[in-house]
Amino acid sequence: MSKIDRCFVRNQGYTRSKVGNIERHNERKNQHYGNGDVVAERAGFNVHYKKCDDSYLSTFDRMVEDGTISTWNLKKDPKIIDEFIFDVNTEYFDRHGGYEYAKRFYEEAYRFAVAEVGGEEFVLSAVMHADERNRAVSEQLGRNVYHYHLHVMYVPVVDAGIRWTKRCKDPKLVGKVKAVVKQVSNSKKWKSEMVVGEDGKKRIAYSYAALQDRFHQHMNDAGYTDVERGERGSSAEHLSVLGFKIQQDAKRAAALEQDVQAKQKKSAELDRQTKRQQGRLSLLREKVKFKKQAAIMFSEIENMAKKSIGGKMQLSLDDWEIVSELAKKGVIADTSIADLERKLVEVQKGSEIYKQRWETLSAQTKDYVQAKQQAPEEMRSALATVMRETRERQALVIPTKQRSNSLER
Repeated sequence: MSKIDRCFVRNQGYTRSKVGNIERHNERKNQHYGNGDVVAERAGFNVHYKKCDDSYLSTFDRMVEDGTISTWNLKKDPKIIDEFIFDVNTEYFDRHGGYEYAKRFYEEAYRFAVAEVGGEEFVLSAVMHADERNRAVSEQLGRNVYHYHLHVMYVPVVDAGIRWTKRCKDPKLVGKVKAVVKQVSNSKKWKSEMVVGEDGKKRIAYSYAALQDRFHQHMNDAGYTDVERGERGSSAEHLSVLGFKIQQDAKRAAALEQDVQAKQKKSAELDRQTKRQQGRLSLLREKVKFKKQAAIMFSEIENMAKKSIGGKMQLSLDDWEIVSELAKKGVIADTSIADLERKLVEVQKGSEIYKQRWETLSAQTKDYVQAKQQAPEEMRSALATVMRETRERQALVIPTKQRSNSLER
């Protein structure tokens, strides 16, 4: 079954104190990265669809000063800058040509982002990362494969009407809209609403779920019809960017761990087979060694004798002693073997006798055993009665014998 390619868009809001960390990561200003798969040498392949000339916060403050955005009515420590991250599984781009295809895909995703935030003037930065190696896919395919994704940093704004207060000199203006501003507000930008469906029932329309729908539809309309929407109800719609990456890494780690365990199991089985084969090989080598030694000995024995002029075989005294010793050992070995064979026959005969006795005893006690299994209490009572009667008869016989012996005396 082929893998389903899914496109995702996620949103994360940041307070002022958190923006610097995100900027250093997105703009590759760090010396080291928590993500160990970032390849510094490939930073030049990252693509900016919009580059921030200054820092994110400095640009934000300047937008407030020139009136492009308003921080009117903001609560304490609010989320002032948001981030879209657009993502598709690595294999999708790898099958479609990789880097160049990813650049075109995310250029279209950037157009969607601009429309979502209300205009390019609210976008601080948009960069496609092409320098993060997908470890799992690379190990699977045996070559370096990179995971392409897009980060879009923007200011979340909504149209807010500033109304005249009671301090206004003209009573007729109190409560009426004085001005409409682009108010910075993450909560209002991504609030969920209660809607009425076609069936007439009320339900909550989650803003992130609707964002997923719009993104998928936009990419399909742009011609990217071979990617599915991110799964409904998936935690990917609500996780932070870092949280989602951690989750994906955990899934890849789990898959690799299963693969490692399977290979370890296979390796252990191969080790057991190897040890068995080594044992057999060792035994075979011993047999070959013994046969070689025996062959050498036989050859030496055959070459000990030399033909005399008369055609008879002659041995030297030393050789005769060797042959004589071997002959004696052979006779002793033959005798020992014959003795062992005789004992074996006797043991087999004895075993047969005991086997016959056992069969006879089993046949004789068959009824007793069956009765004891079927009615153990009755058998125990009957056996006690028999033993008691036996003792009583023995007690009667002994006095009779004693009287007989006294009469004889």
